[in-house]
Amino acid sequence: MSAVRIFVPIDAAALSVGAEAVAQVIASEAAARGLAVEIVRNGSRGMLWLEPMVEVESAEGRIAYGPVAAKDVAALFDAGFVSGGAHGLRLGKTEELDWMKRQQRLTFERVGVIDPLSIADYRAHGGFKGLEKALALTGGEIVEAVKASGLRGRGGAGFPTGIKWKTVHDAAATQKYIVCNADEGDSGTFADRMLFEGDPYLTIEGMTIAAIAVGATRGYIYLRSEYPHAHRTLQRAIVKAEAAGLIGASVMGSEHAFHLEVRLGAGAYICGEETSLLESLEGKRAIVRAKPPLPALQGLFAKPTVVNNVLSFAAVPWILDHGAQAYADYGMGRSRGTLPIQLGGNVRRGGLIELAFGITLREIIEDMGGGTLSGRPIRAVQVGGPLGAYLTAEQLDVQMDYEALASMRAMLGHGGIVVFDDSVDMARQARFAFEFCAKESCGKCTPCRIGATRGVEVMDRIMAGTEVPKNIAVLRDLSKLMTDASLCAMGGLTPMPVLSALNHFPEDFDRPPLPLAAE
Repeated sequence: MSAVRIFVPIDAAALSVGAEAVAQVIASEAAARGLAVEIVRNGSRGMLWLEPMVEVESAEGRIAYGPVAAKDVAALFDAGFVSGGAHGLRLGKTEELDWMKRQQRLTFERVGVIDPLSIADYRAHGGFKGLEKALALTGGEIVEAVKASGLRGRGGAGFPTGIKWKTVHDAAATQKYIVCNADEGDSGTFADRMLFEGDPYLTIEGMTIAAIAVGATRGYIYLRSEYPHAHRTLQRAIVKAEAAGLIGASVMGSEHAFHLEVRLGAGAYICGEETSLLESLEGKRAIVRAKPPLPALQGLFAKPTVVNNVLSFAAVPWILDHGAQAYADYGMGRSRGTLPIQLGGNVRRGGLIELAFGITLREIIEDMGGGTLSGRPIRAVQVGGPLGAYLTAEQLDVQMDYEALASMRAMLGHGGIVVFDDSVDMARQARFAFEFCAKESCGKCTPCRIGATRGVEVMDRIMAGTEVPKNIAVLRDLSKLMTDASLCAMGGLTPMPVLSALNHFPEDFDRPPLPLAAE
């Protein structure tokens, strides 16, 4: 009798709530009962409120149970869960759960399904088909396919990926580089981490396709140091891919060489900005560069460099395998394909959702997220990280689309959504934006370095009720200065959450003077 495959996530979110202990108890319980099981440490399916979610491979498909604690394991075995037996924690077929059925998973189609480090498993589920097709094309043809797909940078700016690649492709140089920006620092974002921990070969494949397209031979993944599990998995995946001849001196036996390394950042938020990241990669202090020249022409070590986000590279293999038009058929307007959405904050069901552009914020938060965890009314939703705008409950019908959000003076960013109920103090949130910028600024330009510090001081006066109308006027003037004069988006976007909080929730800024302390 063959061993029953049992899937226990090794994703950091699952580990944080006891997945390692669950895996160990399942192994010991099966051994004690004389049952042959194979425990596969997969990625998370993204239903984080159900972690650790254990799946059992049965004749009718994968059956999910969750959230499973170590103390539940014996009872699960008693209920025959190795054959999909009934139990209070039984959720049903994983693919038929409402959260999964409603999604359109292209980038995350394998996450939670495969053994992350198994090349055979990756290939069995369509892996490396995009790379194989890319090897049969010229660099120019690959670039045109990416352009035609409508893929835009998933890191925040939304710049068309194909145009960036074409610039590097057309540049004359003896050395070119591919750099993956994996410095996922936005609050409420975790898609990059999940992808690295659940399907690391996907980004490797996407970066290799980019290298072939533009004529690069070296690549670097700049990973935030706060992701030790992702770092470990990526390192092992790169070693395995090189040993299998998938990357290295000869990509799949071709004339193309591509050597890939992981470099750890030191925890600076500013390294999410591409030129600051490049400075850090070169071993220098992470300070933003003035542009031009663009990194596509003078990037890493002053050579033409493709710098893209993890999710941008990860979308490319699907595009090459299924065709540019198939990808462009998803989405709306100038926002094509799918967006991995990360839902967090005060929400009942938080996690990873991948859907075509066009779904509304309300559908994401209320239908899929189940509303607030506290049960109180939604008051504000921040989209796009700590420098994104706060939207009101009345604005939730906006579609997840670059242009739709921009028209509301908001931004999509990396796809992170953080929900707040009616107990939130929006003046405090505005102060936090300035405080965050003051701590994370690279310090190169005065509007950001000094402006954020002055912003904290102005907010403190407003919150103390000191000459509120005058200080609000100063706040608006300071915000305009930072927006117009900052060297990069760090200082330029800091006023976005501040002004959205002030404009949408003015009552939180109308503070009475604090009482004088008794002598």
